[in-house]
Amino acid sequence: MSMDDNLNLFSLVDEEEKSAPNKKRGSKLDVVEMEYKQAHAVTWQELFEGFDTIHAITFSSGLNFVYQLLDMFDHAEIIFGCEHILSSSMNQIIAYQDKLIERMREQSSDKMNDLLTRMDKGEVRFYVSRGTVSHEKLYLLEAADGRKRVITGSANMSYHAFGGMQRENICFVDGDEAYDWYYSVFQSLLEESSDEITTKALQYADAGENIDELPIAGTIKANKVFVIEPTEATADDASEVKFILDVHNLADKLKPYMPKQDKKTSKQGKTIISAAQIVKLRRQIQNEKIKEKELRSEYPQLIIDADKQSATLNGEALNLHPTEEEIRHDVGLFRDYMDGYSRFHGDYEGMQYRYFEFANWFFCSPLMATMRDMAARFDQQRLPYPVFGLVYGQSKAGKTSFLETLLKMMIGQKPKISAPDFTRSGIENLKRTVQGAPIIVDDLTNTRFNQHAIETIKNDDFGVSDHLTHYSAVVISANEDVKAVAPEVIRRTVICRVEAGLTNTEVMRSNVVRSVQQKIGTAFYREYLRRMLEQMPDLLDQLKDDETEAPDILQVSSEVIVAIMRQFGSDVLPDYIRTLSLENYFSEHVTGKYAIKLIQNAWRTSKKSFVVNKHSNELRYNAGVPYEADRLMKELPETLEAHKSREWVVMNLQAAREFFDVNFRKGLWRF
Repeated sequence: MSMDDNLNLFSLVDEEEKSAPNKKRGSKLDVVEMEYKQAHAVTWQELFEGFDTIHAITFSSGLNFVYQLLDMFDHAEIIFGCEHILSSSMNQIIAYQDKLIERMREQSSDKMNDLLTRMDKGEVRFYVSRGTVSHEKLYLLEAADGRKRVITGSANMSYHAFGGMQRENICFVDGDEAYDWYYSVFQSLLEESSDEITTKALQYADAGENIDELPIAGTIKANKVFVIEPTEATADDASEVKFILDVHNLADKLKPYMPKQDKKTSKQGKTIISAAQIVKLRRQIQNEKIKEKELRSEYPQLIIDADKQSATLNGEALNLHPTEEEIRHDVGLFRDYMDGYSRFHGDYEGMQYRYFEFANWFFCSPLMATMRDMAARFDQQRLPYPVFGLVYGQSKAGKTSFLETLLKMMIGQKPKISAPDFTRSGIENLKRTVQGAPIIVDDLTNTRFNQHAIETIKNDDFGVSDHLTHYSAVVISANEDVKAVAPEVIRRTVICRVEAGLTNTEVMRSNVVRSVQQKIGTAFYREYLRRMLEQMPDLLDQLKDDETEAPDILQVSSEVIVAIMRQFGSDVLPDYIRTLSLENYFSEHVTGKYAIKLIQNAWRTSKKSFVVNKHSNELRYNAGVPYEADRLMKELPETLEAHKSREWVVMNLQAAREFFDVNFRKGLWRF
């Protein structure tokens, strides 16, 4: 089909602006005026054929289509733009470029050798935009005989766009004037904010191992130094991001209610929905909204905004300047509550230490989502900001009343859910409904913990991709049938194991808990929040800096609590009220504390359970039965190089001496 120059092109800019079409001119735009002549029905091959060179900008592409299109041209330059709203941070640039190249490698495996050969000859050149959001779809065609064509519109470089599978707006203009203006657009993006993809990048680049082969690295090497200028986010950007996240969140909430397809239609990729299913879906969603309202009334919405230095409870602004008298009242009651554990039997002092550590994390937990979001944005570790807590151990240790009291201090009431309701999907749905205040799951059995809690905790990336900043932490209480916690759980969870309790009659007679819970208010926590919010900007800024260690928000939190206790209580505080750090929660001697205690007691009372081999540097411990050996293995650090053989746990002798603080000498060595 012959296609003449049937569209005339006129620019609404003056001659000076033509030479720099992307130059910023306040609120003015580059607008191209076209005159409609007629429409043509053509195949994509007919639209592109007859030309030797292509220059293109596309921000979404089907790479198989790209490679087929390249076969039609002797020379090609393609810029892959980015349609997403990204920050101009280095980690975002690296992540985008790495994933694009990974996709190019995966989808070009059959043609990779031919593609690399053409790139080495200079026939094909690929570029990737850097930081600049590009929505342009532009195809500039040139023939050896001087003919030129511009193709523009809504179509990206894909079969869906050019294969007639979806509605697109595609226009073409033939002639020098249009070509020259649009070519300057192409060159502007190429020179100002694009990096070239090399053959080495396609062969070897990986952000984890070969970061120096990514396109941005090549630009930095060539220029010796590179400056990233931050792009200010506009209100429209924020609105667009919120809209996208809202769509994702709603889609996730609706997914469980979507009708299931039969095997035949699902294999064909079809979804068939009947009118009856819509009625059923409507009823399910209505029921879910009723449940959500009930949850919202049971779980008040505590929204802490680090940017605005404010907090709201159920939409009402919290007064973060309580009176001294109110604070002093709450501090005194909290001290009375914690001191009350001295009447418990067993390791009550250890219980006070563990409970204070847990309270520190509990109060800080509504800020963890904000810290985790900033850490994810700047490619920092999220582990220092745990959103799961576990209180377990001896029965009648006051675990439930302790958690209820902490929650009463935060939001003025003490909701919780029962253990039978705990599933991974159930908790994630609850986290999308509840905000701020920790979700307490009470009295979880060992079986249910293993079936649901472990998998939920291991997959702790909830909210990261959606940039959620107000979701709740999850607190689980369990009795002593939870004997040990796996390493993958320990790394992500604040653990509080207690070994003290009251007798039945003492529990019945005690009225300290009831008295404190009736009288205590939220003044202490509101003062705590005000002081923590003053610290948050600095903590978040530290996460943006690759040169500094991850900020320890748990240490800052404990410093705030200690300062409040001293100012409104007493200069002399009990030993358990002290400044803490991540070491108090996650060091090997903390996470392995009960393994240490078990081995020390076993060595003191039953040395025959051990076999010590100095020459092979090996310590063997007989746990009695295989499942006890399994439990011990869970709490041993990697430094012990431990492995299990039936009921025996075998460890590195020298490392075991240091870890357990035991010499493991029997007088005579056994071989």
